[in-house]
Amino acid sequence: MEKHVDLHCHSVFSDGTLTPEELIRLAERQGISVLALTDHNTSAGLGEFMEAGKNSNVITVPGCEFSTEWKGKEVHIVGLFFNEKYWGEIEDFVELMHMAKHNSNLILIKNLNEAGYELTYEEAAALTDAEEFNRTHVARILMKKGYVSSVNQAFDELLTEGKGFYYPAKKITSIAAIRFIKVYGAAAIMAHPLLNLTYQEMMEFLPEAKKAGLDAIETRYTEFDEEMTQTAVSLAEHFELKQSGGSDFHGTTKPGIQLGSGRGGLFVPYRFYEDLLGCAKLYNGNKES
Repeated sequence: MEKHVDLHCHSVFSDGTLTPEELIRLAERQGISVLALTDHNTSAGLGEFMEAGKNSNVITVPGCEFSTEWKGKEVHIVGLFFNEKYWGEIEDFVELMHMAKHNSNLILIKNLNEAGYELTYEEAAALTDAEEFNRTHVARILMKKGYVSSVNQAFDELLTEGKGFYYPAKKITSIAAIRFIKVYGAAAIMAHPLLNLTYQEMMEFLPEAKKAGLDAIETRYTEFDEEMTQTAVSLAEHFELKQSGGSDFHGTTKPGIQLGSGRGGLFVPYRFYEDLLGCAKLYNGNKES
């Protein structure tokens, strides 16, 4: 059987529900050969993840998914194969964004309270080990208290920008994130293209991103249908970019999405891992150079 990988998943250190070690144990049961931890805007879970990986047959890849902005659109950029000595640089890079996120969260809770929804900042913060909670944690509180029946309903009715409650924090630019990733010798990947940008926008974004150092785009992703996959592959080939992929597994936060296989049909080949490892100039596993 061909080996497969998952290069995009989340733990309790962002908006997932499993610890880094639990993710590795699940990957073992799922027969996944390589697993990357890509928590949002933090390296906080990488120590536990890589340590647990030493006692596993699963190859562990330290990563981070950066929430960025390009021409007013949210774009997620994943960095893979960060050398351990540079994990602290990730925290420094996103510090101002964490402060902006904190203020955004305070405003969200205040607005919900004023509209009659009884929840506190502390309740949402208790659901994550990350420095700041996000809207998914707020949705879980709203669901627990009976205000909504699902996380999706919470977003559709309350938590999406434009509903009058949530005001997004200012983000790092996509190009700055790509350049940061490359300065520290990691591989830079655009996560789930075509979900946030149209095909025409991708044709404008990718030349700029590649010039900044973008190595790859995700062509295998849980929410992609066959047409989107083929479009992503054609974009990667046109711009001579590597390919990546992953489930974007979050645990119970996103029910129905399984680690490694997404909604059942996802398969990310081992060669994607090998190709991207070749793009990481300063990575040497758990060892210090």
